[in-house]
Amino acid sequence: MNKIISSEITHKRVLFLAFPVVLSNATIPILGAVDTAVVGQMGLATPIGAVGIAAVILTAIFWLFGFLRMGISGLTAQALGEGNNIEANALLIRSLTIGFAIGLFFIVVQVPLFFGALWLSPASMEVKSLAKEYLDIRIYSGPAVIGLYGITGWLIAKEKTKSVFFIQFFMNSINILLDVIFVLKFDMGVAGVAYASLIAEWTGLLIGIWVTKEAFGNRLWKNKNYIFDTVQLKRMAIVNSDILVRTLLLQAAILSFMFFGSSFDDETLAANQILIQFLHIASYGLDGFAVASESLVGKAVGAKKIDNFRQTVKMTSMWGAITVIIMAIFFGLFGGILISLMTTSNDVQYITVQYLPWMIIAPLIGAASWMLDGIFIGATRTADMRNMMLISFAIYIVSLFIFLPSFGNHGLWLALIVFYMARGITLGLRFKKIELTMISN
Repeated sequence: MNKIISSEITHKRVLFLAFPVVLSNATIPILGAVDTAVVGQMGLATPIGAVGIAAVILTAIFWLFGFLRMGISGLTAQALGEGNNIEANALLIRSLTIGFAIGLFFIVVQVPLFFGALWLSPASMEVKSLAKEYLDIRIYSGPAVIGLYGITGWLIAKEKTKSVFFIQFFMNSINILLDVIFVLKFDMGVAGVAYASLIAEWTGLLIGIWVTKEAFGNRLWKNKNYIFDTVQLKRMAIVNSDILVRTLLLQAAILSFMFFGSSFDDETLAANQILIQFLHIASYGLDGFAVASESLVGKAVGAKKIDNFRQTVKMTSMWGAITVIIMAIFFGLFGGILISLMTTSNDVQYITVQYLPWMIIAPLIGAASWMLDGIFIGATRTADMRNMMLISFAIYIVSLFIFLPSFGNHGLWLALIVFYMARGITLGLRFKKIELTMISN
């Protein structure tokens, strides 16, 4: 049996898996923060809000298909746990094929798609106009972004998280460099931010294909009968459809948060955008240990090793808790300084500081749901993820109707906290089912 499957679960193994992902994921919101900071140097709230709204729309569209990362991670890890390397490689090829097809589809339907998305937003017409400019450019990165989801999930399952970091770091470094050149040097404004992302994301895909070339070395990609085997495709479809529903609801919650925030004024929208970047930094940092859970739980389930499963949950949860506490303290101590670096607008700075305490609370409450996501993905308990998200989203909607009219933007943040709390509690109630299933098998 493969050494990486049969070896024990140790703190060293967890950290070696998680740390590159922590670094890799941290560069993603840092990139968003740089995007915000670069347009923030224009001294206006409108460009910040436009980039924020446009980025949220595209992230929501692309990440609807983040099931290719999560689903491939869990399925590949379980295939490796079973010792089925051929199926593990086939999963990568299937994910790339699906990713390219989905990306091309969104390029074709971009006009009605963006019209509907911006029509739903109560943002000002000036913000919408700049957001449309951004969207019209960056949509062409769709095939690259979605294809890279599959590559990332496959590398995580193989415990090659250093490669994930290499791809993400190189891609985001290019993006940041081009941000500075296009916006600050050539004064391209919002369009410059979009072009920087477009070029960087296609570069990232090419690097990803090169890193995963081993999956194509056995000429498996030419065996169409196996690649498109109906039994394997059905299993992949069930797992991915569950995650799709879960992700649709998660993105609906995030989109509604930004859209309701934009109904106040441009300064409040900009403040929420800055704080959301901080929240992303916290969630992506913690995600490193959730990702470690995906890979190690998946292998434990595939190999039917209950002790490995329990040890994985214990160790990843401990390190996740330590990480999120450190981040909350950091934002509490240095949040004001970070805000001043994000924008030169005094009005936006003042408003953002008023809502900073919510940013400190959110990751502490959200940590449980983020960690449980990784465990459930690795175990491919995706139906539970879907059903618990349905319950949590319903609770979030009720919270919005209760808190938003009375407390304004504070009520919006409170509803988000309730959403995170509901996700953690509902998934926690289903956790024991994973152990019982492993024992019965």
